[in-house]
Amino acid sequence: MLDIFLAEFNIQTFLFLSITCFIAAFVDAIAGGGGLISVPAFVASGLPIHVAMGTNKMAASFSVLGSAVKYFTSGNINFSLLKYPMITGAIGSVLGTCVVSNTREEVLEPLIFIMLLAVIIYTFMNKNMGIKDEFQGITLKNNIIGSFMSFIVCFYIGFFGPGGGSFLLFGLLKIYKIDFIKASGNAKVLNLIANIASLIAFIYFGNVSYLYSILVGFVMFIGAQCGAKYAIKKGSKFIRPFFIAVSFITIAKMAIEKFL
Repeated sequence: MLDIFLAEFNIQTFLFLSITCFIAAFVDAIAGGGGLISVPAFVASGLPIHVAMGTNKMAASFSVLGSAVKYFTSGNINFSLLKYPMITGAIGSVLGTCVVSNTREEVLEPLIFIMLLAVIIYTFMNKNMGIKDEFQGITLKNNIIGSFMSFIVCFYIGFFGPGGGSFLLFGLLKIYKIDFIKASGNAKVLNLIANIASLIAFIYFGNVSYLYSILVGFVMFIGAQCGAKYAIKKGSKFIRPFFIAVSFITIAKMAIEKFL
């Protein structure tokens, strides 16, 4: 068994993935969007496309776990707020992963492009959104809206992926009126659930390289811890422009791939 694992291991590939994915995890811990770096890196490493996607999903789960742990230990995760969104998010991600093989990605691309652009414009125009924590408690209204938002976004994460973390962060900001730091922390928990649900499907279909996903996942765990620590230290005023920049890069990448 060890010989099989070592036969597929390449030190140059591992070093390439470690550097790029550390950066991806650092960025993702602050404002989401790490998949813009890690997915192309796994594809460029020479892994078959479906294996690259599955391996990235497992490694990214370590990344999201790393940032979630840091946000939790700093007191920026509210599990009472997340109780129902976690359940609906898990259901949404499982359903999204189940139907992904039957729907073309091209159907979603124009919609996601427009939605991300709207998020950027709205966040840019509302300069005070997410700067102060204005959370006034859990109500029936924000519970229902938050749970529905989690279901839809996690369905999308399980189905397609790019920009999912940004949508979760924005949804938590808008619905619960918390600041960027708390929104980032709570979004990581929902993102972790969505990743694990999607990962189960990739494992079922045998599309995961365990050696690379575990080794690179450890590197991404450390990168995410560093990113989350940096974000918490700098505060919400730092995360806001970072969030706008990552969202803009996401739609720019999608536009280039679609039209060029």
